[in-house]
Amino acid sequence: MTDFPSPDELFARPFFFCGIGGSGMLPLAQILKGRGCVVGGSDRSFDQGRTPEKFAALERQGFDLRPQDGSGIVSADQVLVASAAIEDTVPEIRRATELDLLRLTRAELNSILFNTSGAGIGIAGTSGKSTVTAMLGWILHAVGRDPTIMNGAVMKNFVSDERPYASAAVGGQSLYVSEVDESDGSIALYRPAVGVLLNVSLDHKSMDELRALFGDYLERSRIAVINADDEESLALLPRASEAITFGIDQTRAQIGIDAGSRAESPTRQAAMVVDRHDGSTHALRLAMPGRHNLSNALAAIAGAAATGVPVAASVEALGDFTGLARRFDIVGTSESGVIVIDDFGHNPEKCAATLRTLKAHPGRVIAFFQPHGYGPLRQMGHELAETFARELDSDDVAIFSDPVYFGGTTDRSEGSERIVAMIEQVGGSAEHIASREQCGERIVELARPGDRVVVMGARDDTLSEFAKGVLARL
Repeated sequence: MTDFPSPDELFARPFFFCGIGGSGMLPLAQILKGRGCVVGGSDRSFDQGRTPEKFAALERQGFDLRPQDGSGIVSADQVLVASAAIEDTVPEIRRATELDLLRLTRAELNSILFNTSGAGIGIAGTSGKSTVTAMLGWILHAVGRDPTIMNGAVMKNFVSDERPYASAAVGGQSLYVSEVDESDGSIALYRPAVGVLLNVSLDHKSMDELRALFGDYLERSRIAVINADDEESLALLPRASEAITFGIDQTRAQIGIDAGSRAESPTRQAAMVVDRHDGSTHALRLAMPGRHNLSNALAAIAGAAATGVPVAASVEALGDFTGLARRFDIVGTSESGVIVIDDFGHNPEKCAATLRTLKAHPGRVIAFFQPHGYGPLRQMGHELAETFARELDSDDVAIFSDPVYFGGTTDRSEGSERIVAMIEQVGGSAEHIASREQCGERIVELARPGDRVVVMGARDDTLSEFAKGVLARL
């Protein structure tokens, strides 16, 4: 890691975020602003007029937004926060290089905030990080522990008129709850007091790389919290010096579920949580369907237990947990009875969890998927194809648009048509329609009463508007 100024020196400087509206950038900007820092930024979406309501809200909160033309870089004292992958041709990067600005990646800044807090609580794993971060953060908030929370998704419990895009909660500096990312290897920067591991499965890196990254992470954690239902995660248990395990199926897990106690509807579920430290049971009611969300709740309960919160208090707090934007987010139901759901599913495991939750209840599924980039599509295309072919039935419909693309030099020679071909090769059926607008027309054409339409994809805030638009047309 680069040598940086001391935290006191660093946070006395003004910050400029290149891509301030991004899901990883925005919460960090909010945390710094909440701690009294001067924060400005630029964003390609701001210049292009996409999601104007988001940027209007940021301006109301006092963020200094500038065009992405370099005009926001005005002093050598500024700290530039930018993606490690951003092109050198971006005007802010050129100007920052000329002035020799200190430059931090999102992960570097987050790890400094995390490691200099009283106790950093990390949430790691291929899937479920944002949900568990929000759940655990809400528990700690509800019991009066005043956590600071860094998330990649808007947490509905913390949304207000002043903060409609609450992907962060600014609390004290004694507890810092954050998802930590393995996709770019930056998980290695964090030194957790509590390190939660949800699952280990293919996403951006090979399985061998993931096992090494997550194993090292558990080794650095003072207390590890491990999903005993996930074989890959459980295999890393010997790397932890102290651990709490959780699981639905694994009867030796310390935080678990009373067998046969789970009940589920299309929008909520309930189960009896067992604390096997003392044998006590606690009635959990969760306003989110899906087995994966029950597992997420157990992870949050176990993570809170590692900080000293009683299981009973965590279970009670989760009864008031209202969820995340774009995580099985029910947009509404049309007059004809078609339900539209907005979801962040973008890798094989996330997509499978969403589709299984839908298929646990009657009704046809129309699944729209916008891949979150050409690179990820090449990395996990075969696994994505198998997921859609396996989880959907013959009467369901899968529709793929072209991957999201906001500019840059990425190789766009292979797109969604390759995934559709692979789905057909393994016995499934899907459609490739390049334009998202035409995908919306096709969904409206196909939908009939009782259908569930799910809009899936990542790295593109306009997917939520697309989902609302489909509902309006239905």
